[in-house]
Amino acid sequence: MTHTPKTFIWLVACLLIVLTGSPILPTNTSIPNALAANTNFLVSDAEMTDLTDMTLSELESFLMRGFLGTYRTTDLDGVERSAAEIIWRTSREFAISPRFIVVLLQREQSLITSKNPTQKQLDWALGYAVCDDCSMDDPRIQKFKGFPNQVYYATKRIRESYLTDLALTGQTISGIKLGVPVFIDGTEVIPANAATAALYTYTPHLHGNQNFVAIWQRWFTRTYPTGALLQNSEDGGVWYIQFGKKRPITSKTALYSRFNPDNIIQVSATTLEPYDRGTPISFPNYSLLQNESGTTYLLVDDALRPFDSLATYKSLGFAPDELVLVPNKELSMYEIGLPITASNPSPQGRLVQDTTTGGVYFVHDGQKAPIVSRLIMTTRFPDWPIYPAKEGELIALPTAVPLTLPDGVLVGAIGNPAIFLISEGTRRPIMSEAAFLSYGFKWTQIVWTDTRALERHPLGAPLDERTGFETPIDSNISVASTPSL
Repeated sequence: MTHTPKTFIWLVACLLIVLTGSPILPTNTSIPNALAANTNFLVSDAEMTDLTDMTLSELESFLMRGFLGTYRTTDLDGVERSAAEIIWRTSREFAISPRFIVVLLQREQSLITSKNPTQKQLDWALGYAVCDDCSMDDPRIQKFKGFPNQVYYATKRIRESYLTDLALTGQTISGIKLGVPVFIDGTEVIPANAATAALYTYTPHLHGNQNFVAIWQRWFTRTYPTGALLQNSEDGGVWYIQFGKKRPITSKTALYSRFNPDNIIQVSATTLEPYDRGTPISFPNYSLLQNESGTTYLLVDDALRPFDSLATYKSLGFAPDELVLVPNKELSMYEIGLPITASNPSPQGRLVQDTTTGGVYFVHDGQKAPIVSRLIMTTRFPDWPIYPAKEGELIALPTAVPLTLPDGVLVGAIGNPAIFLISEGTRRPIMSEAAFLSYGFKWTQIVWTDTRALERHPLGAPLDERTGFETPIDSNISVASTPSL
């Protein structure tokens, strides 16, 4: 069965979520930013110079959230233009992203969201040419006064001085170099790229640049939730997003044993850059691994379960040639799970069916976990055999929490157009068709189940297009600019 929800259906679905479910996000709940500011890497070079990230019409719409949406003034050519046109034309002339200029305008004077800015905010829109201890009345800087002048000369400076100097001499006018430590407000910073070096040259303060990152992320950075499989479109590498980190998947066998490759989303290298690197996923699930000391483990997800003896290993039917010898260093990243003893005939677990009721359970470690839908069973245990329960076998086992869908699955309930992403055990509603497509999801990735199985997953925070504005921390900071002209 194929379902293709349309926009109006999404709106109805979202209304149903709000009216019939628990609150999507309680007012006392906060979601930590998965991409906290990295002082060494503020924004990528590609993002700083991307001229395709906003069309002129998109820029005009974006500015409508504040005064600049209708603001018109005379530009440097003596022609009256809108703020959007001034930003757009300057962006094109100096090959600096309009988004970059927009974020600077917000960071310096909150001009993007300000409904009624002062003349001072407009005159020194980007804080250009005004140092921390300088007077705005200094006659030497008056030629830089005014919104068009600020946009033009600040952007020109970034391109023709900072970026050009880095390319030609390896450092900016203030001596900032790539990969070389520099102290900013008493904190050691090692600029990882040209964009970061340029930002610290423009504003030599940590707080101001942390604000830049906060605004950029709220407006323009998509944070993928736990469960996302992302493939770098440039080098083909596949990464698993988990708890705000990217974990490289270093072998095809590891990928196919743990994940559904149909769920891979193509993304740019710049999308992956801000995530901290997590531990690699290198071995297939249920690998038999032996360390340098001779201890043998069964890898179950991210836990190493040690065999209590060689006799146990052999008694459970494992052969010596199944072992993979691994250096201790490569195993140190895993947690150590429960030991495997001879009394546990299926350390990986197995599917057992109640011959009376037909119900299927996942039996492991002396417990039985109910499986409430066929979808959960086939998604978690593809191609696993189902064994009929022996007499009294299931009755003797305590019941564990029912199993849920794995993270990263797109799911809907048959008869209901609402679509959810399973992440960290919750079902996160996708709030619009545009949001669905903006994450790179495909309609064919959606799996369908019944409402009972879906509601086993608590309702989580919604996924939207990340285009709505959230007020950045301390966006009204003092004017800051270049150290010297």
